Amino acid sequence: MAFDIFSENRVFENERVLLRPIELSDTVHLLPFSLQEPEIWTYGLVTAAGEDNLSKYIHTAVANREARKEYAFIVYDKKTNRYAGSTRFYDIQQEYFTTQLGYTWYGNSFQRTGLNRHCKFLLLRFAFEEWGLERVEFRADAANEKSVAAMKGIGCTAEGILRNHLPNTTGGRRDSIILSILRTEWYSHVKADLLRKIY
Repeated sequence: MAFDIFSENRVFENERVLLRPIELSDTVHLLPFSLQEPEIWTYGLVTAAGEDNLSKYIHTAVANREARKEYAFIVYDKKTNRYAGSTRFYDIQQEYFTTQLGYTWYGNSFQRTGLNRHCKFLLLRFAFEEWGLERVEFRADAANEKSVAAMKGIGCTAEGILRNHLPNTTGGRRDSIILSILRTEWYSHVKADLLRKIY
């Protein structure tokens, strides 16, 4: 079995980004996005738009880490010396060597800056090279073209669409696209391709 991700605080960083476990006190760092950029969560399953929603979002993330269900991070951009957003491992199935990586969002000024690729490189390298996973899965609203393009840009392979899959934040239902990266793909080409894109 892979080692237990919940056994200690996980902090990842390189010259561009730092990711650390999200804490209740981080509400103050993320509140400007919640109040000023509510469109960030247009395609999300849950929203952090508005102070009450953000507080609930962070409390749930911390509680789920304590319950060993998810592992959420706050993202700090070293280039601008500002907090930028959040991402997490979820649907963690350590006994089957698989997880999902998602609930990723960034403030508008951090999107399409290369920050996401740095974050995903650090998390994927950990997942495959230290955690020992065989598969990392990604999901998104199939209508969210920017998110799908970003996932394909880090090396994900699209697997298919789950139709009318889940409720969205606007009262309707979404089709979910499923993508993944396998351990063999990480070592054969995804890691090298991603390194070329970020350095």
